[in-house]
Amino acid sequence: MKTENIEGLTLFEINLLIQQGGKFIMFPNLMTKAKSSTIYFVRPDERKFKYIIKHFLKNLSNFWRTFPLRPFYVSKSLFYLAIGGKDYTHNILADLKQINPVYNPNLYCLEYV
Repeated sequence: MKTENIEGLTLFEINLLIQQGGKFIMFPNLMTKAKSSTIYFVRPDERKFKYIIKHFLKNLSNFWRTFPLRPFYVSKSLFYLAIGGKDYTHNILADLKQINPVYNPNLYCLEYV
């Protein structure tokens, strides 16, 4: 899964923003399954509306082609747009903690700096 809006942030900064109200949110598309969609990091002071309108317009343009084929994906996508997206914060944090372990510096080397 592709995660956007976390460029240049460390794991510590991401944890601080999540404690302040930030979330990892995914909006499923009509043409794809939920696991292959983009996940956005929404900061505490940022509104979700720009992501909702982007995916609403994308889904509206694909609606007429996919409605006879995939009514389940249409209803699922509209449901998640209405509630503000699906929260993936705990899953992404677990993955980030496995990839980026806690930094433990060697204190012996730092004594002489």
